[in-house]
Amino acid sequence: MSVETRELRVVAFGGLPEIEEGADLVALIGDALEGAGLVPLDGDVLVVTSKIVSKAEGRRIAAADREDAITAETVRVVASRAHPGGVTRIVENRQGIVQAAAGVDASNTPSGTVLLLPVDPDASARGLAAGLRARFGVELGVVLSDTLGRAWREGQIDQAIGAAGVRVLDDLRGSRDSFGHELAVTQAALADELASAGDLVKGKASGMPVALVRGAGHAVTASLDTPARALSRTGPGDMFRLGTDEALAEGRAAGLAEGRAEGRAEGRAAGLAEGRAEAAATIARLEEELAALRARFN
Repeated sequence: MSVETRELRVVAFGGLPEIEEGADLVALIGDALEGAGLVPLDGDVLVVTSKIVSKAEGRRIAAADREDAITAETVRVVASRAHPGGVTRIVENRQGIVQAAAGVDASNTPSGTVLLLPVDPDASARGLAAGLRARFGVELGVVLSDTLGRAWREGQIDQAIGAAGVRVLDDLRGSRDSFGHELAVTQAALADELASAGDLVKGKASGMPVALVRGAGHAVTASLDTPARALSRTGPGDMFRLGTDEALAEGRAAGLAEGRAEGRAEGRAAGLAEGRAEAAATIARLEEELAALRARFN
């Protein structure tokens, strides 16, 4: 009896030089692939560390204080926590990604400088995918990865911050499981899974910033318009807009403001009632005095 099997192959490869501003990443990655004896096939996915894209796009800046750079890239603060080494800030950055330090990174760059994320990671991925498809004549996908933490889980993993030619979500809603139950909420984050698979072989300091993933052809699409930004849950769907301490502080401030407003309203109402009562008493007293005067002089 034959048994169905599935296989995923993930290969990191070297051969790329230190990336400088203006570098042609399509040419460099293509040359490195060929140098490693890796010929891309239809359905392959290249997972590219966003740092080399940032370097090529001139996103390295001088920063005497990394915290200032983080502040400049922050759109919204989600949570901040002081610790012995400083302060960790979880923020939403200009790219719409919620992560620590707005993605500002001081590693793999000279002292006194930091790397910012690409201005538009999805556009960067589209450029790479289009160029590599043209060079090799195959339908491949590209995922730009960066390291992010996760709510409720220790440690960090690589996730997709940019994508092109890859279905970032596999929407299984409406399908049925092996017992016939309809799936109501299941959506697999394919782009994040591919990013993490690539990181298993790329590592953080291996000098191998690109990995080829083979066996995930079901995730590759003809269209390059498959933005990873669709994975970011912000706005009305965000159930965790604030950290616990920040949510409590906001709730206390709102409650205090509401209480003060109600107190002022009650005070105004009480003062008006008291004023009316005093006016009525004064009028009654004057009427009594007037009646006494009339009785006296009649």
